[in-house]
Amino acid sequence: MDFSWAIVVAGALVGVAVGLTGMGGGALMTPIMVMLFGVNPTAAIGSDLATSVFMKPFGAAVHQRAGTVRWDIVRWLLPTAMPAAVLGALCLGLLGNGEQLQERVKYVIGGALVLAVVGMLARMWLDARRGTGANEAEDAHVPVRPLATLAIGLIGGFIVGMTSVGSGSLIIVMLMLAHPRLKANHLVGTDLVQAIPVVAAAALGHVLFGDVAFGMAGTLLIGAIPGVVAGALLSTRISGPALRWALVTLLAGSGLAMWGVSGTPLLLVCAAFAGAGVTVTLRGRRRSLVVTGSPAPAPKESSRV
Repeated sequence: MDFSWAIVVAGALVGVAVGLTGMGGGALMTPIMVMLFGVNPTAAIGSDLATSVFMKPFGAAVHQRAGTVRWDIVRWLLPTAMPAAVLGALCLGLLGNGEQLQERVKYVIGGALVLAVVGMLARMWLDARRGTGANEAEDAHVPVRPLATLAIGLIGGFIVGMTSVGSGSLIIVMLMLAHPRLKANHLVGTDLVQAIPVVAAAALGHVLFGDVAFGMAGTLLIGAIPGVVAGALLSTRISGPALRWALVTLLAGSGLAMWGVSGTPLLLVCAAFAGAGVTVTLRGRRRSLVVTGSPAPAPKESSRV
């Protein structure tokens, strides 16, 4: 396969994952570019951010039309998230230069991916808890917590600017912790909207740093935009939990590979996450069948002689 078409296909696959789950954009795109296409880590981060600037609005527009965006939360996130994103991008220069910089950035990306895995596991746990807790009713009008939201913007923006990871997987988890009663679709819509200016600010920082490959970003977009649309259309037909566990397995493997873990230890970790995902997904399906009241098989009539 031609190199350019391989990048288009990679962009399409990542776009589908984002459209299906709302997560995994930078967490998948950056390691794919580094490990499969041999792109310098700093260039991969900048190119992924530039791609996300044009990919995120597609999901955000859907939520805006549906009225599931909490603009008051967005307004409290952006004052700290945007400057922190630029700062995170510019701080990459503090890690060194040349080969030393690229090697250290790999470790930073690996740490962000592992943190994203923790965030996704936390989100799944919180989702399960919200779904079963009688006293945890969702509320579209839950008041914003200004100081906590400003802190989320500061931490999340810096991580996004430095690694391109976290605008969907980390910030949304912190929003859930700060606003536990907020409706799930309002969380996703709010996160997608705030991610647009934050990712744009981070991309600007990388442009100033000189590590955005615009040609690669454009090639990724050729596949990513239709991939996002296709993923959004498929999202109502494919099991969300199964996809999230697949993402967790991929991100855990990518993060450890960035840290230099390979061979049997890497396979064992991925197999453990995959096994946990299959187990949890099957249990969830059985539980949902019980809740929806699937008709029990009719009792057999006893035969009489």
